[in-house]
Amino acid sequence: MAQAWAFLLPVLVLGSYVTSLFLPTYITGPLCGGDGGGRSLFLCAQAPKDQDPSPASTMYKTAFHFQPAKNWMNDPSGMNISGPMYFNGIYHEFYQYNLNGPIFGDIVWGHSVSTDLVNWIGLEPALVRDTPSDIDGCWTGSVTILPGGKPIIIYTGGDIDQNQAQNIAFPKNRSDPYLREWIKADNNPVLRPDEPGMNSIEFRDPTTGWIGPDGLWRMAVGGELNGYSAALLYKSEDFLNWTKVDHPLYSHNGSNMWECPDFFAVLPGNNAGLDLSAAIPQGAKHALKMSVDSVDKYMIGVYDLHRDAFVPDNVVDDRRLWLRIDYGTFYASKSFFDSNKNRRIIWGWSRETDSPSDDLAKGWAGLHTIPRTIWLAGDGKQLLQWPVEEIESLRTNEINHQGLELNKGDLFEIKEVDAFQADVEIGFELASIDDADPFDPSWLLDPEKHCGEAGASVPGGIGPFGLVILASDNMDEHTEVYFRVYKSQEKYMVLMCSDLRRSSLRPDLEKPAYGGFFEFDLEKERKISLRTLIDRSAVESFGGGGRVCITSRVYPAVLADVGSAHIYAFNNGSATVRVPQLSAWTMRKAQVNVEKGWSAI
Repeated sequence: MAQAWAFLLPVLVLGSYVTSLFLPTYITGPLCGGDGGGRSLFLCAQAPKDQDPSPASTMYKTAFHFQPAKNWMNDPSGMNISGPMYFNGIYHEFYQYNLNGPIFGDIVWGHSVSTDLVNWIGLEPALVRDTPSDIDGCWTGSVTILPGGKPIIIYTGGDIDQNQAQNIAFPKNRSDPYLREWIKADNNPVLRPDEPGMNSIEFRDPTTGWIGPDGLWRMAVGGELNGYSAALLYKSEDFLNWTKVDHPLYSHNGSNMWECPDFFAVLPGNNAGLDLSAAIPQGAKHALKMSVDSVDKYMIGVYDLHRDAFVPDNVVDDRRLWLRIDYGTFYASKSFFDSNKNRRIIWGWSRETDSPSDDLAKGWAGLHTIPRTIWLAGDGKQLLQWPVEEIESLRTNEINHQGLELNKGDLFEIKEVDAFQADVEIGFELASIDDADPFDPSWLLDPEKHCGEAGASVPGGIGPFGLVILASDNMDEHTEVYFRVYKSQEKYMVLMCSDLRRSSLRPDLEKPAYGGFFEFDLEKERKISLRTLIDRSAVESFGGGGRVCITSRVYPAVLADVGSAHIYAFNNGSATVRVPQLSAWTMRKAQVNVEKGWSAI
């Protein structure tokens, strides 16, 4: 039975939360942490080598997200392919990794392998910074499979002066299913930013290669061209010698560099993946993703083969209105075509939002989101995402409820699941759509601000309704994931929020209210779905069948104190909301980099 909830969250008016700096500065002053003539700009502190782990090290560490056993990690680096990089029955995950501590610096390519995308074996680094062209770091790149089943890595390296260039590496032994060892090409770097208008310190993150109709390889590299953002386009006959095309794949007049570009084909309404180097079916679209403004954004359009250029369906000058892969703590994502199950999978880096001193105490920082299947909606306007089906293998202790009815102020507790490790799926059916409040288009410019102004404690016509998670016994800590429904002139707009402002009593945390809008045909569908994966300090929510995804990092004191927590479904809108089906599971712990192919990771 639902109970009344006196909403505790005060009404606050917050500005948009945008972090402009991912990498915290720990110590200013002389450079430190370098070796072999190189230098590290950020590694100026390290966790004590033999210190006992703090309680936060174990309590906040996730149970089924990908992260190394210790130290700093960031971007996923490669796994994208033009042939099967599900290579010899094995998935490979490469990532930015610091061998020396839980802070950014001394970046190498970490490497783990899996047969199911859930359980991972940690291996020795695939690439370390040991040549003049990568002594400052082995940055993000991609893996492509050449004809004959030959994997090749192309990655960005930085030299001692921080100039960036692209380098190549090959597996030492292709018969090794784990591809443990990689050999760098003698002629590295193979590509430098040495043409007019290019910025030598803003030239990185090459995409996976693809073959064009002329039989030549292509790839895009993030960069600046004459001061503008660009996905620079290159061609090659052999993947070793590259020539810059006289125009970018796409560019924008913004001054922020596009990091980690990704380019792939999608078919409207079909969740099967497409290999960009294979024949693309008629009616397919293309997605161009870029990491910019501290988030991952994308455009949908077509790849004009005659012009060798991406042409977006809609050109929007204001970047605040560009579509996002994820509206929360999510960056530097990478997709790949999984030939094993004929799907495209994407995941991204979720940074810590506690303090640098917390990271040093924990001994680790950063994780990758749950791998997601990604495809194009039937109307061809936006990408949809959903956790890969393999993650469901961790579900246990299923709880089901049917036919719930939530009136204004109702709070229904979802019991008998582990509130710290859970998978919750719930559908909200609207009894009436007549009570929807009017929509203001200006809200699209800053949905986070609107989530802060119209929090779960502020009643509306339809909504807020959703989930309260990681709630302490007295509700002084809780995170809210919820919807509000608005009526515009011709359609309904749904706001999805993940509000962290009361997520923890601990100080020195980032606790924003994330949010994003999506269009919804309520007259046809009536039911709005929400799936939330709770994994200790990581929360991933998927609204409206994957139309809006929000990744959040939370650090409730109740978790560090090994206290109890609760999950609730709620409604604080005037209109009654029905819940025809609610399912929840406790999630078992995955084996993530616990079994090691290398003892030091």
